[in-house]
Amino acid sequence: QFELAESGGGLVQPGGSLRLSCSASGTDLDYYGVGWFRQAPGKEREGVSCLSRNGRANTADSVKGRFAISRDTFRNRVYLRMNDLKPEDTAVYYCATDASGRGTLSSHDYDVWGQGTQVTVSS
Repeated sequence: QFELAESGGGLVQPGGSLRLSCSASGTDLDYYGVGWFRQAPGKEREGVSCLSRNGRANTADSVKGRFAISRDTFRNRVYLRMNDLKPEDTAVYYCATDASGRGTLSSHDYDVWGQGTQVTVSS
């Protein structure tokens, strides 16, 4: 079993940007579909953006045009670039891997999850 670790969260003002990073120990992320999810207090976990093994990306309508997912094969990381952040983006953000490689926005398709990183958007 491998582990995932998220980093890059923090406190940012509305309109600001952050880049979240997902790293894996003990495996090569290129073999997997990778997704970013978030969960705000009192709300269900929702898919934000995902990347299939063959590079196809999908992004939730709520963040389309502001968030972008990318893969760094050399560093074995997957990033989530978040621009024009809004208070409603405040949540714990998780990365997860899909062994089938499809990479979807459904949390049910993912097998291994990181511990999450907090993103707070506030003035």
